[in-house]
Amino acid sequence: MLSATPPPAFRPPSAAEVAAAANRTIPDLVGPDLRVLFSGINPSLYSAATGHHFARPGNRFWPALYRAGFTPAQLHPSEQWQLPELGLGITNVAARATARADELTRAELVDGGRLLAKLVQPRCLAVLGVTAYRAAFGRPKAAIGPQEETIAGVRVWVLPNPSGLNAHFDLGKLTAEFARLRRATSDSPAVRPEGGRP
Repeated sequence: MLSATPPPAFRPPSAAEVAAAANRTIPDLVGPDLRVLFSGINPSLYSAATGHHFARPGNRFWPALYRAGFTPAQLHPSEQWQLPELGLGITNVAARATARADELTRAELVDGGRLLAKLVQPRCLAVLGVTAYRAAFGRPKAAIGPQEETIAGVRVWVLPNPSGLNAHFDLGKLTAEFARLRRATSDSPAVRPEGGRP
């Protein structure tokens, strides 16, 4: 099961609501003293329709976050407000919602990279998607994992894109990469109290 059970107040958007969400934006989820600021490429139409990051069914961000030990339970996207309390935040390289990330122009990614560097400064910026990172920050040889370069003095880590469309990384491999980041950015053990392999 890839997503947590939606809270009773959550209502999935209709197909018409999803279609109407093109080009909308979602507010950043930030706070003071963030340990990690996760940056997606841009919001999906489903996310823009709900107002929740990584909300599209099949997106593996929330299960990977939990299985890697960042959260004590698997959160539903509508529970994203709990993340800043755990020292975590979410933003996007490009703010405009599209059906597919490849609908973004290179200029949008570059502009988004400039804006991202001016955001609240966490201990680490985790960009979800190596192709978008390469384009947005002019790093054509970047690979998954920690980066040598910093952005505005902030450590950078590139994670695989958690979209269900990313066939190169199944949930197990994705979780392993998230867990590497958690271990590198935390002086304490995994948040998750039960067993597992964070």
